[in-house]
Parts: sequence; C-alpha cells; structure tokens
Amino acid sequence: QRFFFQASNPGQFENDSDVLWQRGHVPETIVCHGRVGINTDAPDEALVVCGNAKVMGRVMHPSDSRAKQNIREVDTNEQLRRITQMRLVEYDYKPEFASVMGIKDT
Repeated sequence: QRFFFQASNPGQFENDSDVLWQRGHVPETIVCHGRVGINTDAPDEALVVCGNAKVMGRVMHPSDSRAKQNIREVDTNEQLRRITQMRLVEYDYKPEFASVMGIKDT
C-alpha cells in the first residue's frame, strides 16, 4: 500500500528540517511528527478535521471497555467521598472557539 501527499505549496517542504512524515516501524504505516489539519491550516490538536468524517471501521478511545482489562467493582462510599473533594465548575466557551466548532449554546 502506498500513500501520496501533495502540498498546496510544494515549495514549503523543500527544507529537510520541514519533513514531518516518515514511514512507521509497523508495515504499511506512516507517522506525522506534528499536527495534521484537514480543511484547516491552523490545527491546535494532533488531528483537527473541519468538516464531516466518515469512519468505515471502529473508533477506539482509551475509555472503551475493549481496551481495558482487570475491570472490578470499587467501594462506592470511598468513591463518593472522593467525589465530594472534586472541584466542580461551570463555564462558557470562548466565542472564537464556539464559532469555529459550530457551537450555538456557549
């Protein structure tokens, strides 16, 4: 399997220090050392997709039970005591973030 990338301004990648894409250690993988933006030129996370994303497989998250083992019940009273020590907050999204993310109720 091969991957092809074309920059909108190919000259921006002429400097060897700008090379962020490399072959991965696992076959058929590539690695980006930096942030990737799709439909944005200012990604503020590892991957930012501005638009719809179609996933034809599973999406796993560290909170997914399929990624865990040794799941066991805990002492409810102890956990409630810990919860009462938590700092609870309310907040409003910054207008510039809300407008970019399409959030109406900030």
